[in-house]
Amino acid sequence: MQDSSSPEAAIARLRACYEALRANISKVVVGQDEAVRLLATAMVCGGHVLMVGVPGLAKTLMVKTLAKSLGWQFNRVQFTPDLMPSDITGTELLQTTPDGERRLVFHQGPIFANLVLADEINRTPPKTQAALLEAMQERMVTVSGQTYPLPAPFVVVATQNPIEQEGTYPLPEAQLDRFLLSVHLDYPSREQEIDIAAMPTRMKIPELPAVAGADDFLGFADIVDQVPVARPVLAYAVALVTATRPADDSADAFVRKYVHWGAGPRCSQFLITAARAVALLDGRPSPEVRDVQDVALAVMRHRIVPNYNALGEGLESKDIIAHLLKQVGQPAAV
Repeated sequence: MQDSSSPEAAIARLRACYEALRANISKVVVGQDEAVRLLATAMVCGGHVLMVGVPGLAKTLMVKTLAKSLGWQFNRVQFTPDLMPSDITGTELLQTTPDGERRLVFHQGPIFANLVLADEINRTPPKTQAALLEAMQERMVTVSGQTYPLPAPFVVVATQNPIEQEGTYPLPEAQLDRFLLSVHLDYPSREQEIDIAAMPTRMKIPELPAVAGADDFLGFADIVDQVPVARPVLAYAVALVTATRPADDSADAFVRKYVHWGAGPRCSQFLITAARAVALLDGRPSPEVRDVQDVALAVMRHRIVPNYNALGEGLESKDIIAHLLKQVGQPAAV
């Protein structure tokens, strides 16, 4: 009989929760299997996710269904041009105590939750977007010189519409770099859209069983972090990332011509983290180069800035990544 506290049992529970999470979301969201897979993978890693897609592709529905499946404390913030940083982090209010003393009392904002949906994050000015920076990286916020820890786990899932430019504010590179994955949603197939058309527009999300508690997912992230990685796989991930930097010796003529700014060291870390999770969920004890390649697009696409040459020729970061996956060879064993 397998010990419920053994590493094998913990990994088996992680896989079971991952599959249950995907199954729950698929009961509500039609199609978008790859987006659901990546979103569930990010949850077991404890990483933030940026979801990009045109209106009507179920981005918000997917995250709300995720929240019900997790059973975590969930808050949604609708980002608008007039949203202030204190609307997210919270603010101090002057209150009178029962003994008549007046004092400033901090009232928590919606960011104090396990899962925060930052809906249409690019509709609010940089000053407010920056309010998320410390929270996403440090898992804490600072208000009036006082630091307040956020609940654990803490995950931000942000959505944005890629086609509207008027009245939007592009996310700064420093904030984009905080997201583990950038998940781009595409239109459903014809058969899937027929199924969607048959559904009522005011459909309510059914009651879904929570797949695991918040503490369980903290443990899952620790398990992922402990997965061993062979040195050649680490070398491949670093080679892939450094090849995106035009000034690096490993960059080829294509990158020098079309890339303005490449990915940083955090990208290498996130490639390995996501690859660890993919291997573990696939039943393998350690990631391989193919796992790094599997997650490369989602991890790297928001960290590479194409230049005007690329924009003029209709090339995007995904095209640059596709080129690198063909050109960067697997390093020899070291």
